[in-house]
Amino acid sequence: MHLPVHHIHNKRSSPIAGNLCTRCTNTNCLVQKHVSNPAISELIKSRKEIKCKKGQQFIMEGASVTGLFFLLNGKVKVVRTGLLGREQIVRFATPGEIIGHRGFGTEETYPISAMALVDSSLCYFSKDLLQEILKISPELTYDLMLFYANELNRSEIRVKSLSQMTVRERVIDTLLYINRKFGQNNGYTAIVLSRREYANYAGTTEEQVIRTLSALKKEGLVATKGKRIGLLNIPMLQNEISEHNFYLDS
Repeated sequence: MHLPVHHIHNKRSSPIAGNLCTRCTNTNCLVQKHVSNPAISELIKSRKEIKCKKGQQFIMEGASVTGLFFLLNGKVKVVRTGLLGREQIVRFATPGEIIGHRGFGTEETYPISAMALVDSSLCYFSKDLLQEILKISPELTYDLMLFYANELNRSEIRVKSLSQMTVRERVIDTLLYINRKFGQNNGYTAIVLSRREYANYAGTTEEQVIRTLSALKKEGLVATKGKRIGLLNIPMLQNEISEHNFYLDS
């Protein structure tokens, strides 16, 4: 089920949008951080809340850029098309995070797609209005600049690290990233992902993920229960990839 971005622009704003931003508990959201700034009052008024069901796509790669999304609640995966049409997972998003920023600015189309992994809610702000607000709100502009700088740094280090990692190290890095991102419930990952999704983030194949998990289980480093994975010895897993110094993703 798809929700084309050009349809989102036509949704009505919530009459209590400003109140919702004021009461929002996502303290790492850039808009919420500056909610008391009078300069962004119009941005807050323009806020649109988008509801997405599990598996629903709300950004389509190649679609015209219309604005930015901030995850209010839920879990999202951000993907792009790789070689031979293969899905490459760029990252996962949790509440408060920005989605669609890779297409914001001078780009005319989104270079990524985004899909809800569970039922999710998103705050949407139009590109045109947000650009106008940035011109009159140096504090918000500065924080957005820092966000982009950190994103670029993470991306460059990740590309460098993955090019030097073995398949086993890529899988371990992915397991640690998913654990940092979503945590665990009762000893297992708090989100259900397929082995293919692990592979698409690790930059390897589903078969290699399965083989690596089997080896890690025999070594007593992980446990599995259906699609869920539990990390039994995080320090030892971290030690295996410590030389790559890759703990940048939150």
